[in-house]
Amino acid sequence: MTDPTSPTTTRTGLPVTEADTEPGTEAVPASAAAPTDRRPVAAAFRALIALAALTGVALDMIDSGDLGRLFSYFTIQSNILLAIACAWSAHRAWTGRPALSPRITGGALLYISITGLVFHFVLSNDASGFAMTSQRTPLESIANQLLHTATPLAAALDWLLLTAPGGFLLRHAGQWLAYPFLYLPFALIRGALLDPGTEGRYPYPFLDVDLHGYTGIAGNAVVFGLAFYGLALALVLLDRVRPHQRGLGNRISPTGSSRLK
Repeated sequence: MTDPTSPTTTRTGLPVTEADTEPGTEAVPASAAAPTDRRPVAAAFRALIALAALTGVALDMIDSGDLGRLFSYFTIQSNILLAIACAWSAHRAWTGRPALSPRITGGALLYISITGLVFHFVLSNDASGFAMTSQRTPLESIANQLLHTATPLAAALDWLLLTAPGGFLLRHAGQWLAYPFLYLPFALIRGALLDPGTEGRYPYPFLDVDLHGYTGIAGNAVVFGLAFYGLALALVLLDRVRPHQRGLGNRISPTGSSRLK
């Protein structure tokens, strides 16, 4: 005879007790009743984005003689934020956990988009009046492409192909601007604390008080601020109207559930 209180086994080989079953039903282990919803493609792609961002930052660090100046750049900060968000999101996708809040992922997308757009249309454009063109070492050139081109494009692809639409809200557009607005006093205070003539005293020409004065900087801040807000609103609008992609089993909804379309 068997002990009525001892564990029995199912055809899966996993032990269960009488308390786990109901009369007339076959015992099923708890792990089978709640399968994980892993998203390996999304996890792998986001891990690659994080790796690209960190590689670009590391190359710049190797080639830089002034780490304080290096980490004052919006480019470096936005790529670090993107790497953190992508690594975090990759872990959650790999383990089948709910997706990150669209407030977080949307903010990271906006900041890296600002980095790419400002670089290509302002800092690399001699006609903008704020160009920063100079000779670069091979390491700087590689880092430049990773941080200003590869990561913004990859982040946009992740948003368009591996994230379900409809997660961004109108209020997010204003909330996302907190970081760019805080970056302005950071750059100005840092510059004021450095001696006049210090190389890289102000990280970008449009923030250079020596060139434009505080009145000119205020005007530049308004123009760029309105442009950034317009970009944020555009992301929210596009997120509302873009279609669901079909055939992507790793696509995740704003609430974190996988949608098989």
